[in-house]
Amino acid sequence: MASTAPSTRVSLPTEWRDFFALTKPRVMTLVIFTAICGVLAAPGSLHPVLAFTAILAIAMGAGGSAALNHWWEADLDAGMKRTRNRPLPGGRMRREDARDFGIFLSAVSICLMGVAIGWLAAALLLAAIIYYAVIYTMWLKPRTPQNIVIGGGAGAFPPLIGWVAVTGEITAMPLLLFAIIFFWTPPHFWALALFVEADYAKVGIPMLPVVAGERATRRQIMAYTLVLAPVAIAPWVIGGAGWLYGSVAVVLSALFVVLALPVARRRRDGLTDKMLPEKRLFKFSIVYLFVLFAALVADRLAAYQGWLA
Repeated sequence: MASTAPSTRVSLPTEWRDFFALTKPRVMTLVIFTAICGVLAAPGSLHPVLAFTAILAIAMGAGGSAALNHWWEADLDAGMKRTRNRPLPGGRMRREDARDFGIFLSAVSICLMGVAIGWLAAALLLAAIIYYAVIYTMWLKPRTPQNIVIGGGAGAFPPLIGWVAVTGEITAMPLLLFAIIFFWTPPHFWALALFVEADYAKVGIPMLPVVAGERATRRQIMAYTLVLAPVAIAPWVIGGAGWLYGSVAVVLSALFVVLALPVARRRRDGLTDKMLPEKRLFKFSIVYLFVLFAALVADRLAAYQGWLA
């Protein structure tokens, strides 16, 4: 929860790099990539300038909500080893500046999307910003160990918005793309939470490993992995993607299940750091999502060129 204490005292001059850091560039990479995939995989097309504008608006919206997350969680970040050097806990920026930057980016992104692309896409972008900055950051994260499950919807919006930017409508395919990221988020993030559990416990964030314990978390990782696999294959099943995507989805999802099995069955006791199954799963989960969405685009382009006919 945000502190009511006076603003963080700035001890170092703020640089453009600090504002850039507020947008969470690593997370932004995934946001931009999945949004681009949504645009490219959707039936129809956008003028390149409009396509770029849509992606820019999505990126700005994601960056704005990330900055608001930094503003709200500055005190929590100061207490965690992996976040204590961020601009606010590091004393390089005033909290008000982070808040204002986040609001500015968010507002501009919604207006840009609405005027240039359409107001349905803009409404979805607004929903994504509110979902992450308010529902997840301010409400769910400090209150429930299921924060990642429900909050996973925030990161699932980009391909949906990208698809709607092209087609102007919400259909089964973009909803499946949303669902893929939604069900991917718990095993991905809980795998990370298992080896940074001490940080969350230190600042009182009720992540599942802290509240329910390691064994329950590992079982939940397996459960969501088993749900993710058929959801990832579903675009092929319903005819929204061809065999190229389908074969990649089957292979990748099978590997995901294989890597999740030792996470569910084993404890960390006696394992070296490099052998930890949750670390392997976490790293693979990132590759999984990038390759899966790249396969969707490749499938679409191949079908367009008639290579899969």
